Amino acid sequence: MSCIFCKIINKEIPASIVYEDDKVLAFNDVDPQAPVHILFIPKEHIGGIVELQNTAIIDNLFKVMKKVATEQGLDQSGYRIVVNQGPDAGQAVGHLHFHLLAKRKLTWPPG
Repeated sequence: MSCIFCKIINKEIPASIVYEDDKVLAFNDVDPQAPVHILFIPKEHIGGIVELQNTAIIDNLFKVMKKVATEQGLDQSGYRIVVNQGPDAGQAVGHLHFHLLAKRKLTWPPG
C-alpha cells in the first residue's frame, strides 16, 4: 500500500510517536502548525470520514486524544482538534486522521 500513514503504522517510515496501542497511533506532525501538533490515526486504513462505517473507531480516537492531551498538560490552556475531509478541505493524506493543535493562540476562522 502506498499510504504514508500505513507505512508509518508498519514502521516502514520513522515518526516521532507520542502514543500507540493496537488500534491507534499518534505522532508529531512533520510540518507543525502549532508548538504541539499531533496526528491521531486509526491503524485500520480508512480513507476519510466518508468511508467510516464503524463509529466505535471515532469514540476510541477521542478517548486517546483526551488521554494524550491530559498527559501533555494541555487541559489548562486548551487545544483544538481538527479533521479534514477531502482535498478542498485540506486533507493531504488519504487516511482518516485528526490533528490536535495546542500551545499557541488559535484564532477562528483558522489561519
